[in-house]
Amino acid sequence: MIRIELRLQGAVQGVGFRPFIYRLARRLGLAGYVTNGPQGVAIVAEGSRERLDRFLARIDSESPPLARITHKKVDVLPARGEDDFVIRSSRKEGIPSVMLVPDITTCPDCTRELLDPSNRRYRYPFINCTNCGPRFTLIEALPYDRPRTTMKGFSLCAACEKEYRDPLDRRFHAEPNACPDCGPTVRLTTPGGEELAQGEEAISILLQRIEKGAIAAVKGIGGFHLLCDATREETVALLRRRKGRSGKPFAVMFRDLDQIRQYADPTKEEEALLLSPERPVVLLRKKGEHLPAVSPNLSSVGAFLPYSPLHAILLSALPFPIVATSGNLSEEPIVKDNEEAKKRLSPLADLLLLHNRPIHRRCDDSVSKIIGHTPRLMRRARGFVAAPVILPGKRKERVLAVGGHLKNTFALAFDDQVIVSPHIGDLETLEGMDHFETALADLCRIYDFTPDRIVHDLHPDYATTRWAVRQQGIPKTPLQHHYAHILSCMAEHGLTKEVTGIAWDGTGYGPDGTVWGGEVLHCTTSEYKRLFSFRPFPLLGGERAVREPRRVALALLFDLYGEKALTFDLPSLSAFRKEELPLLQEVREKGINTPLTSSVGRLFDGIASLLGLVQILGYEAEGAMKIEDRVLPEILDHYTYTITGDVIDWRPLIEDLLKDPDRQKVPGRFINTLVRIILEVSRRAGREKVCLSGGVFQNRPLTERAEALLRREGFQVFTQSRIPCNDGGLSLGQAYWEKT
Repeated sequence: MIRIELRLQGAVQGVGFRPFIYRLARRLGLAGYVTNGPQGVAIVAEGSRERLDRFLARIDSESPPLARITHKKVDVLPARGEDDFVIRSSRKEGIPSVMLVPDITTCPDCTRELLDPSNRRYRYPFINCTNCGPRFTLIEALPYDRPRTTMKGFSLCAACEKEYRDPLDRRFHAEPNACPDCGPTVRLTTPGGEELAQGEEAISILLQRIEKGAIAAVKGIGGFHLLCDATREETVALLRRRKGRSGKPFAVMFRDLDQIRQYADPTKEEEALLLSPERPVVLLRKKGEHLPAVSPNLSSVGAFLPYSPLHAILLSALPFPIVATSGNLSEEPIVKDNEEAKKRLSPLADLLLLHNRPIHRRCDDSVSKIIGHTPRLMRRARGFVAAPVILPGKRKERVLAVGGHLKNTFALAFDDQVIVSPHIGDLETLEGMDHFETALADLCRIYDFTPDRIVHDLHPDYATTRWAVRQQGIPKTPLQHHYAHILSCMAEHGLTKEVTGIAWDGTGYGPDGTVWGGEVLHCTTSEYKRLFSFRPFPLLGGERAVREPRRVALALLFDLYGEKALTFDLPSLSAFRKEELPLLQEVREKGINTPLTSSVGRLFDGIASLLGLVQILGYEAEGAMKIEDRVLPEILDHYTYTITGDVIDWRPLIEDLLKDPDRQKVPGRFINTLVRIILEVSRRAGREKVCLSGGVFQNRPLTERAEALLRREGFQVFTQSRIPCNDGGLSLGQAYWEKT
């Protein structure tokens, strides 16, 4: 007889791990105990070596589906004569390092009960068990027990208590466990706060009103959605006007895969992603002209399936898919509290469906797409946070990385892991910055985290940079934006040696005072060197050019043809009043508010303008999305380009493009040109490992073709999937940087 003491870290609390260990130990005739603690799960087991070996092997092979073990330590000691196996109360001492478990979609067992009229939880919007339900959004402190969640105010009834205490029940220590007799309830109100109904009646009235064209604000797991009939164009148009979202696509929730297939053509990989426990929004190709108001002038739709019991109830009763967009005004954080909803969402909605289970953390929906048969996160939030990124070695310092200004996330780095926050969003508003500060304080408290160093973006005017500078007594390090993009890719793949990093995006502050965005870098974990960059061109009007692709196109034309450009018959020129063009030429010649940029993202904008696809953006990356939409797979040729010294010259590309008689083939030839550039700079850089990062690599044909060509040429190619390649991944890169 021997004794083992086993310590496990990772996603091992709130996933049914203790009952799993209890049942396994009992079946194998072992004695001892299992308990939760701030660092994870501690297990003591006594028995024969043969049985303990089987015990350890089955922990590895049979752990609950939501469990993820990141660290394991086993000590073998003499037996002490334990006579039973029990589940002990949680320990609270020590610095927390256990994972906050993500919110996970309703499991098949709970879904069956939810839709079974004979079950006591029939159509109960808060059904859950140890295999599913909210975790991240309701945990207030670790270790994970009901008194440290937002369920602490709900006392279990006798039936729920029996389930909760039975180690053989799948609701054993399911901390959000509840039923209609003892748990949270929903209620329906008018925008003015008048209560219309509660419980089942509230849901029935809501369904009737949505069928008649109403817009509803509905409280979910991580915040509010705005819901309406996705097939009713006038209702979707009204939602756009109220929300201040002129053309940006809305996410659409469908009842099931069969309903999705009526409106879109998902691939097998996309269907698997739609059905995954995380249930992200997945970008799919639309079928024909379906849902034109949801994603205007685009062939794609962001689709997802019900992930909460309330969503399943609504979609099972409605004959159509619904818009399910974040409950907020554009550019503001998602609303999470009832009182906040009454104030901020009442102008947007005809009805409010509220509930009385508090949401501790805002958490928006995750967004993903399949690129090269691999799921790629574009927004990392519900279902994925706060799983850590495990690094190849321990950090020398505890680092707070505060991320960028748009698509913000922050990150806490300690030991060998980085906790990346959920998507915070843009920090253009006071509400956005308040969300950043609140979420940061919360995670620092949860992990008892005080940084030794703050790493921030090099841009002096980013809200995160200004915030970092104000923090007293903590060393601060600025890090260049595109270097952080490549470090983020390196961190995800555990790369520690030098790589060639190709970082292409819309905007990033360069140490030379220009706006970078078309960079090829030599990177290690501690330093970088700029190898190549796109020929810079001026942004006519500075920030206005970021919002107006016509200004980018005009700058490209002026650079190529000078005053002669004003005589061309092009959509970009027609988008201006005639008297504006000479003034803009003068602005360029005198260098008035015309910062230089090497941005490939802006190059996409300029070409979208030249093709007449968009002149003034309705939303970020609209031009790039419309180009991606129009890439024909059969186009294999490309335009001309030159690389002289360290400058990638785009001018031959634009000249070829303007002479191209077949406008339908331009998007494909443009993408192919970028792919050839990637191959050539990779060859010239002379390194086997190539990392592609930055928001431009959200473009499916660009990334797929670049990966395929580089691999055919013998390169090892690394792209991002678990962390966004856009600015949502900057904080991971900042956290991975190693101070020399």
